[in-house]
Amino acid sequence: MITPMSDMPEAGTVRLVDHLAGELARAGVTHVFGVGGANIEDLYDAVHRCDAVRCVVAKHEFSAVTMADGYARTTGRLGVVAATSGGGAMNLVPGLAEAYASRVPVLALVGQPPTGQAGHGAFQDSSGKAGSFDAREVFAPVSRFCAWVEDADSLMELLPQAMAAAQADPRGPAVLLLPKDVQQARIRLPGRSKAPTPGVPMPAPTPPAPRLDGSALTTVSDILRGADRVLVIAGEDVAAADARAELAELARNLGAWVAVTPDAKDVFDNRDPRFAGVAGVMGHANVEDCLRRSDVCLLVGTRLPLLARGGLDRALAATEVVCLGPEPPYVAGTALRGGLRDALRAVTGRLPPRAHDCPPHAGPVPAPVPNRVSPARGRVVPYTQAIAAVEAALPQCAHVFVDAGNAGASAVHLLPAPRHGRFVVAVGMGGMGYTFGAGIGAALATGRRTYVLAGDGSFFMHGMEVHTAVEYDAPVTFVIFNNNAHAMCALREEFLQGGIRSDDLFGRTDLAAGVAAAFPSLDVTGAGDAGQLRKALLRSNTSGGPAFVAVDCDPGEIPPFLPFQSFTTLTDSTERPGSKENSDERGVVHVG
Repeated sequence: MITPMSDMPEAGTVRLVDHLAGELARAGVTHVFGVGGANIEDLYDAVHRCDAVRCVVAKHEFSAVTMADGYARTTGRLGVVAATSGGGAMNLVPGLAEAYASRVPVLALVGQPPTGQAGHGAFQDSSGKAGSFDAREVFAPVSRFCAWVEDADSLMELLPQAMAAAQADPRGPAVLLLPKDVQQARIRLPGRSKAPTPGVPMPAPTPPAPRLDGSALTTVSDILRGADRVLVIAGEDVAAADARAELAELARNLGAWVAVTPDAKDVFDNRDPRFAGVAGVMGHANVEDCLRRSDVCLLVGTRLPLLARGGLDRALAATEVVCLGPEPPYVAGTALRGGLRDALRAVTGRLPPRAHDCPPHAGPVPAPVPNRVSPARGRVVPYTQAIAAVEAALPQCAHVFVDAGNAGASAVHLLPAPRHGRFVVAVGMGGMGYTFGAGIGAALATGRRTYVLAGDGSFFMHGMEVHTAVEYDAPVTFVIFNNNAHAMCALREEFLQGGIRSDDLFGRTDLAAGVAAAFPSLDVTGAGDAGQLRKALLRSNTSGGPAFVAVDCDPGEIPPFLPFQSFTTLTDSTERPGSKENSDERGVVHVG
């Protein structure tokens, strides 16, 4: 079936990589993200020849993975990343780890040296032979499926297996390791009834959902039917399963309050009277109040990890918990496993068909923020004002990607999710700089205005993906909250370790001036106050391409982050706030 490469290809054959590109198009893939190199160049050539798939070259492989991640989260389709061997392959690992932890379907196509060179001193050899390390052992822990493609015949079996594994519950990355000679191999293909139409994505295959357990369904339905007050805590799987409508119907039927996890603000209308706020360490006190008043806490599409349950453990222990979703929760409770949409519909169908108003509640009232802004820092904008400016300008169909750090915690706490767009926070690994690639991938995939909210620390890690946004004219607005510090680290040092180390506080950097000089065609603003920030954001909404706005903030401002809240009243105290005794007395929640 396989014939050697030659100057005169055999009639009726195609390169393996051309077949691969065509199969991606048939699966609904419209973009491949990555960075090129010698051992992946044949696949890049094939993608360029395939009219139905667009190739996007990133600046770094980590960001290429996050582009595929953002693509997958906003489209519901498989995200694809392609990288070469050696350092390029290794740079994929952090991004794949995020996709693994956050259950995002990503396919990584990773080039390898030619098969005959394995174990013979090949450049970037990772075959595991003759003392080289084995790439399969590197990628296996951060993937749902990982395989070395030995020959063209094996790809015919491995490719559909990899795609299916990435999109089945629990979703996550699949990795195919592709030697260069295998990519170049020529194969004969059976006839196809229909080729993909350029520019028109084919429908993505939907893996069958496991059947619901009838006994568990009866138990969960009986518990909910007998409850007077229910708090729903909804998670990111509601978005992944496209189950927002089913969640809203069940909440109306139960007369329930609805809270969301930090990575799922967009799964329920933040302006709905039922909305209780964000649960966990970046969340709202009202959620704990509603939980204490509830007979039942219903987890929908979340396992309730520490970031989502921080500060709620005592109340959860005193409340009956039921869970709908494909995986078991981290807290004790009654679980109905299986496809989330099916579970929501089945439970709703077992309840009396009537809508109830939820009991009165305070709603997501922002946490008080102590005034610690230092006059020595010059002209700075408090996070509350900066986030209010973002809220005033944010289109309701936009996507929002929020990075790690103080700015991210403030955005999760203060910024309502757009009604018709994603609000994404990568809490699987919580890696800084995730949003720059993810926002670009989402914007290119959907054509919608996408906001990236990040601090200067995240910008210095992966902010040069701004170049990618400029090159591809992506409709991304980068909003950089510049406090010239790794401020969350500095606050941890102050509160938990007894003093701030100077290495986490930086000299002032004028990010707007630097980016403007580097990219003359880019719309760049250095916003001196909230009004200038809002004006710049509104201007970016009317353009078709990228924009960049930097606003100066203070590193000493305490964000709405539960591990810090216990210390906000101690700023004038002579007690050492970082001592274990004081931390335990105040119930400090420790989050890494």
